[in-house]
Amino acid sequence: MTLQTGTLSRPASGLVISGAITPAYETILTRDALAFVEDLIRRFTPQVQELLALRVARQLRLDAGELPDFLPETAAVRSGDWTATPLPPALLDRRVEITGPVDRKMIINALNSGARVFMADFEDASSPTWQVMMEGQVNVRDAAAGTIEWTAENGKSYRLNPQTAVLMVRPRGWHMVESHVQVDGFPVPAALWDFGLCLFHNARALMAKGHGPYFYLPKMQSHLEARLWNDVFLHAQHALGLPRGTIRCTVLIETILAAFEMDEILYELREHAAGLNCGRWDFIFSMIKCFRRHPDFVLPDRSQVSMATHFLESYSLLLIQTCHRRGVHAMGGMAAQIPIKNDPAANELAMLKVRKDKEREARNGHDGSWVSHPALVPLCEEVFNQYLAGPNQIDKKLDGLRITRDDLLQVPEGAITSRGLMDNVSAALRYTESWLSGQGAVPLYNLMEDAATAEIARAQLWQWCHFPGGKLDDGRKITVEQVRELIAHELEGIRLQFGEEHFAARKYRIAAQLLERMIASEVLPDFLTLEAYDYLER
Repeated sequence: MTLQTGTLSRPASGLVISGAITPAYETILTRDALAFVEDLIRRFTPQVQELLALRVARQLRLDAGELPDFLPETAAVRSGDWTATPLPPALLDRRVEITGPVDRKMIINALNSGARVFMADFEDASSPTWQVMMEGQVNVRDAAAGTIEWTAENGKSYRLNPQTAVLMVRPRGWHMVESHVQVDGFPVPAALWDFGLCLFHNARALMAKGHGPYFYLPKMQSHLEARLWNDVFLHAQHALGLPRGTIRCTVLIETILAAFEMDEILYELREHAAGLNCGRWDFIFSMIKCFRRHPDFVLPDRSQVSMATHFLESYSLLLIQTCHRRGVHAMGGMAAQIPIKNDPAANELAMLKVRKDKEREARNGHDGSWVSHPALVPLCEEVFNQYLAGPNQIDKKLDGLRITRDDLLQVPEGAITSRGLMDNVSAALRYTESWLSGQGAVPLYNLMEDAATAEIARAQLWQWCHFPGGKLDDGRKITVEQVRELIAHELEGIRLQFGEEHFAARKYRIAAQLLERMIASEVLPDFLTLEAYDYLER
């Protein structure tokens, strides 16, 4: 796709797009679509900014020693006997969901994978370059219409099967902006931009199939943020003439703060809610970030922080109990493994790990789970088939379960090892470099990693350097200087592995400098993606 220079704007309204425009992009950036999205931006940007300010204020209280708890002012919501609007038929069975970036081949393969749902991800699995985001809109539009196809360089053609997964879309979170689009000189909230274009172009095509505009909502920290999404949904449906409740959403519970407000989040979205999802990798990152001033919250190697640890198991069970009480799905977490084709023994062990994880989820009561690779769809399907007597397990209520604040805040025990330290350096550096180069889903060490892995890795490195508890299992204190040396060692290893030409053409040095600056910072930066956005390949 050849990029053209120039801008597209609505000068009378103050909306200006500075990204390069192609003929395909013009079919997305139509006058009516831009008018609709601009209306969303003008109406709701002030509330977005207010909520982001509340995040800052909440973090300052946490920094001062406050611990989160269930909100006393919303106790009536938690104890109330209410349920969400009944699920639409297309979303009754979600036992296997596959997720991935919004590139054309991925979308076709995922929709054809045999999974019940495919989540096209504009967020953690996609690097938010202008080209990636806009081509993603084109690809999602074509997928919703059923016309998407792609031909590889070798001539192999990819088209949709007669039967495909249900399409869902994850827009970027409230904290992100789309810098290529400005209204009155200010970058617009990426969440409103992504959501608005997807809804405008695809709602009716999806409804004609018996589906609908279905979304995953990321990175929320409170029910007030869910309330804003609900207001956006109500206004957008009215503006487009869609019946109230047409939009359905699943919220990723991937922050420790949201875990204390799951009932409230569903209540705010009760006309549109389809479930909650255990975004467990970002949840671990959130645990580190929220308690960045609490030396008692130092976590061990991330490989030791499994769903069997008490705080993660408690969070998972509470999510199941909450969702089923309110009549919606409780979705399990991601299996990031990819097939290891050159080592059958290692592949067998990896698939066994996936099987045990999915068995735990299904046995506990989850209604479905995520995979990142089509090869894992049959395995996940087989496991959930053993536990689901119908399309879901919403009738499994877990009424006797009682999860407390202490359960959700229990710090897991474990060691910090030299291997764990080096793994974090390698994952953070290699992923950040790929993200800066425009690739958001990256195969690393037989796992398909997205931004959540890099966030955990760099946050742990910061935590281990800045707290007394950041010691290796042999007693040595981890320091910023030691991490710098390991980054340099990893850079040299990459140079030797791929060669000087590859190294020079890529962004490893920028990634290393960014990582070093974030780890040396006195305060843990909120998001790697925010820090790296200005260095992104545009």
